[in-house]
Amino acid sequence: MLDKNILEKAFSTMATAKAMTTLYEDNFKIVSKYVHATSRGHEAIQIAMAMHLLPQDYAFPYYRDDSMLLGIGMKPYDLMLQLMAKRDDPFSGGRTYYCHPSLKDADKPKIPHQSSATGMQAIPATGAAMGFWYKENIGIEDKNQQKPFVVCSLGDASVTEGEIAEAFQMAALKQLPILYLVQDNGWDISANAAETRAQNAFEYAKGFHGIEAISIDGANFTESYLAVQKVVKTIREERRPFLIHAKVPLLNHHTSGVRMEWYRDDLEEANSRDPFPVLIKQLLEVGFTSDEIQNIENLAIAKVKADFEKAQLAEDPRPEDLFTHDFAPTPITEEVGERNPQREDKVVMVDCALFAVEELMKSHKECLLYGQDVGGRLGGVFREAATLAQKFGDERVFNTPIQEAFIVGSTVGMSAVGLKPIVEVQFADYIWPGLNQLFTEVSRSSYLTNGKWPVSMILRVPIGAYGSGGPYHSSSVESVLTNIRGIKIAYPSNGADLKGLMKAAYYDPNPIVILEHKGLYWSKVKGTDNAKVNEPSEDYILPFGKANIIQEIWAQEVEETISVITYGMGVHWALNASENMKQNVEIIDLRTLYPLDEEAILNSVRKTKKCLVVTEEPTNNSFARSLAGLIQEKCFKYLDAPVMVIGSENMPAIPLNSTLEQTMIPSAEKVKVKMEELMGY
Repeated sequence: MLDKNILEKAFSTMATAKAMTTLYEDNFKIVSKYVHATSRGHEAIQIAMAMHLLPQDYAFPYYRDDSMLLGIGMKPYDLMLQLMAKRDDPFSGGRTYYCHPSLKDADKPKIPHQSSATGMQAIPATGAAMGFWYKENIGIEDKNQQKPFVVCSLGDASVTEGEIAEAFQMAALKQLPILYLVQDNGWDISANAAETRAQNAFEYAKGFHGIEAISIDGANFTESYLAVQKVVKTIREERRPFLIHAKVPLLNHHTSGVRMEWYRDDLEEANSRDPFPVLIKQLLEVGFTSDEIQNIENLAIAKVKADFEKAQLAEDPRPEDLFTHDFAPTPITEEVGERNPQREDKVVMVDCALFAVEELMKSHKECLLYGQDVGGRLGGVFREAATLAQKFGDERVFNTPIQEAFIVGSTVGMSAVGLKPIVEVQFADYIWPGLNQLFTEVSRSSYLTNGKWPVSMILRVPIGAYGSGGPYHSSSVESVLTNIRGIKIAYPSNGADLKGLMKAAYYDPNPIVILEHKGLYWSKVKGTDNAKVNEPSEDYILPFGKANIIQEIWAQEVEETISVITYGMGVHWALNASENMKQNVEIIDLRTLYPLDEEAILNSVRKTKKCLVVTEEPTNNSFARSLAGLIQEKCFKYLDAPVMVIGSENMPAIPLNSTLEQTMIPSAEKVKVKMEELMGY
């Protein structure tokens, strides 16, 4: 038998969660404005889990975990503020759904950003555990008496997600201190286990050698408490992953918008496994009287009712609240350091980035680098990480499996535990599996946590066509990325900019994507010598959002002039194309696509009266077309010609054959023809 105080606390929490479910049903017209789900039927395992969490631990709950939240010390009022999307909702300020928590209170477990948590949270959670693994391996001190661990809570249906496999793989491979708590109620929404799962989570976990799994009755509080106690003690001491498969009934609706009576045929059986009477029986067995138990329940009901009345009166968000916390403030606002010191030899672009990362790693133990093939054996397929593993060790520079989703999404957890990950997707063509994490978890974290959990990370992406790379190594993807709000994007054209922007990205608390053109890495492409530079000083930092006037001209009264707005390889095409008309062509190198230096662009176009946007992407529905539209809108009365765009041909992929590749993508010659066309308009 458990201690009476443990059982009493658990029952008080369970009674509170049950009372909330009942109240929500009784006041359906009030609470159903926004969708919610409750933990009814899942309470026992959730409360057992919550009672073993300490403030240094990290929790990644899922959308049915309101009993877990009550168990760590949240009040019904706190949860109701989110239920009704109120301004003082402690998680998101009214921005996200009920039971999508984020928390950074000193006296409670830490809860980073939560999406809808239908499997996506497993990768950020595993990233946090990998952060603990990293700190322990390199000697970043943890002053807590008991070592922290991560709990990732999952519904059974979510375990079929591919991203779960990526998370399990890394947890098993690295032996990470994480507990995957799978609450199995046998249902997806209307699809049940028999039609959607070949095995349950306990059976599935057996395929990942190194993850120990147990299966328990999650509707029995005492059994759940003792199982969680044993597992958590082992994780804290032995630092290895576990999975608890907890069988529970679902006694309420999937969500308030999908009612159980529409499709459920097992409600009688489910109610027979209600954890509430099971816990009452356990209370009676340790000496509580029926009156004492009823009094605890009555107090919970009264508290829930009072909090509900109070929450209804709370203030709604104000219109101006929409415009906060999309990004955390960055300390990097000015260009500092020496950009062009005297050097014996110029340095290629790939080495400027390499040296920047090396300097950062020397200065900051929190800085680490991981991705495919960046480890000591190869140092990156472009040698962009060469020598780093040898200098800093295999714990700080390491290979990952082919797991783009994990590479991107793990940075959420890494950042949350105080690290600064620099990660790499090997080619832009490979970024697609990582977009779910980039969009759903990384980009929205600051905004949907009301600024509590910005994700501080750098994602390096080699990009662009170079040397017959073919359809899987040549794509440009910036238009997709610029449609993800909440990330900053750099696309430098030379080594100095790349080094300065890399340093700025490191000190920026927000997620950064750096697009690095493969054809500029080594300046092997004809006409790209300007990408090589005198390597800037170690303290050189270039802020985001500051375009560079690569080729500046004076306003002309008689001569026709144009502005070329471009970035990356386009800068070199424009420079070479304008070789014989430098006095007529102003070239603006954007350097960053977000934030965008609108002032520099518009000032140039208003001066020259004509504008050409040069991109490597196919032009239809592209960032370049969007930029042309912005220029047209804001400079219309100054223009002597329509804003024109040149880019790749609008074909599905870049062919392998060199003739076809060159036919598809722009070149200095093609850009020159377009310049002359615009000049003569």
